[in-house]
Amino acid sequence: MSKSVTQSGRKLETKVHALGRVEGDLDVRVMIEDGVVVDAWTEATMFRGFEIILKGKDPQSGLIVTPRICGICGGSHLTKAVYALDTAWHTEVPPNATLVRNIAQASETLQSIPRWFYALFAIGLTHRKYSPSKLYEEVVRRWAPFEGTSYEAGVTVSTKPVEIYAIFGGQWPHSSFMVPGGVMCGPTLSDVTRSISILEYYREAWLEKVWLGCSLERWLENKTWKDVLDWLNEKPEHRDSDLGLFIRYSLDVGLDKIGGGPGRYLAAGSFFNPEKYRYPSIEGRNDALIARSGVYDGENFHDFDQSRIREDHTHSFFRGGASLHPFEGVTEPLDPVEAQSEGKYTWAKAPRYDLPGKGEISLEAGPLARQVVAGRPGAESWQDYDPLFLNIVKEIGPSVMVRVLARMHESAKYYLRVRDWLQQIDLNEKFYIKPQELPEGRGFGATEAARGALADWIQIKDGKIENYQVITPTAWNIGPRDRHGNRGPIETAMIGTPVNDPDDPVELANIAQSYDSCLVCTVHAYDAKTHKQLARYEVGPVSVAPTTSGSVFVRKA
Repeated sequence: MSKSVTQSGRKLETKVHALGRVEGDLDVRVMIEDGVVVDAWTEATMFRGFEIILKGKDPQSGLIVTPRICGICGGSHLTKAVYALDTAWHTEVPPNATLVRNIAQASETLQSIPRWFYALFAIGLTHRKYSPSKLYEEVVRRWAPFEGTSYEAGVTVSTKPVEIYAIFGGQWPHSSFMVPGGVMCGPTLSDVTRSISILEYYREAWLEKVWLGCSLERWLENKTWKDVLDWLNEKPEHRDSDLGLFIRYSLDVGLDKIGGGPGRYLAAGSFFNPEKYRYPSIEGRNDALIARSGVYDGENFHDFDQSRIREDHTHSFFRGGASLHPFEGVTEPLDPVEAQSEGKYTWAKAPRYDLPGKGEISLEAGPLARQVVAGRPGAESWQDYDPLFLNIVKEIGPSVMVRVLARMHESAKYYLRVRDWLQQIDLNEKFYIKPQELPEGRGFGATEAARGALADWIQIKDGKIENYQVITPTAWNIGPRDRHGNRGPIETAMIGTPVNDPDDPVELANIAQSYDSCLVCTVHAYDAKTHKQLARYEVGPVSVAPTTSGSVFVRKA
């Protein structure tokens, strides 16, 4: 982080390096005036170029290459990549294959939920800044890295659901068992019963015992923010669960007041009804989704239409400044030094959605987005309808707390889905139907990774990939300004945040980590004039320092 002070002594420019905790690098430069963030710029500092790697390759290369984009949600990358080819090649996918694809991807997300909360997010809540809270000692006792009682339970149980993925996919991560026309596996009754047993362990060892303090069915009865508060006070087991502690602590330290973001949401939707998507097509996709797609502009819902997506690279380290649909997308990297002279400041493009009457707007992707969309009226009986988070956003507004709650809420919902899909598998029916490999075509595949909307666009010419474009949930959320100067979601979420200590801006880390950007982290503080390091704290890898009330993850150097 670098800091400069204007002559008035009131305005600071702070650069916070690498605020995520996973892969790549994210820097956030913010302007602070009178202790409040008044402007922000997100800077993705790593060029990867998967679109360039795939150009000219065999069309099925995306099944191998794109799961390597992320070591945590590779199954989600495989899912959207295979549906992109299914739509391009006009395949038939047997119901069993759709069920297995659903099971695998949902199991990967079930793995991600406790691992993300305990190993990536909650350790930030043990920061010394929060020590005045009466709940701080209990938070440290449970969530301190390695030593916390719940940390150990949550991280340990997170390894179990991907065993289900490996049963069907042969391995996790980086499996490529989903192929156009189905899946390359032949599960047995033993595989199904073992998977159910793993799910039950997840439910009994962590989901109900540690996280909820009640049955998942009881938690899912909550439909409003008032219901959640009533649930909290209903029984000591609810109040004292990790979920109860998180809600009480968030309200106490103000996580319900920061990081609201744009208040506009995009969900690409995920999980298909096996009978309604036997013949995958771009046009028939929305009507076959179990977890529905949609756009919420802060007031109204709109149908999701992939043709309205654009990528603006005016401020990105790519040649030109156009706003293009991914089928027409180009990836021509520039030298960052040269690009900065043109006002460019990041390797991320700026995904936008062309909403009729409002133009190209930035939209937040992620668990909160899909749970808001789940509240849209008009769902079929077999589709997800859940009004809880639409009500919460309307009642108290979006925030770090609400974003985290939405993600954790999905553990109960995904458990029930996987349990149901496992029981629907017909071991006597097909799992694969060989497709015709067409030499020409274009396809679109999308899903909801743990972090949000994830999509591929593929164009095939002469039997090779002519163009391949990927938009990740991280791109939606960390995208920079567009050609109109409109900020991306995390840039917007930073605005208005009070920063207690510019040398140690943990508030900004809380906001970025609530989005779970697929990026890594260390925070440095420098004087912008002398370039002397003022302060540093590490948020990954974990550095444990003792306090009177336990251990915290921060080490000031």
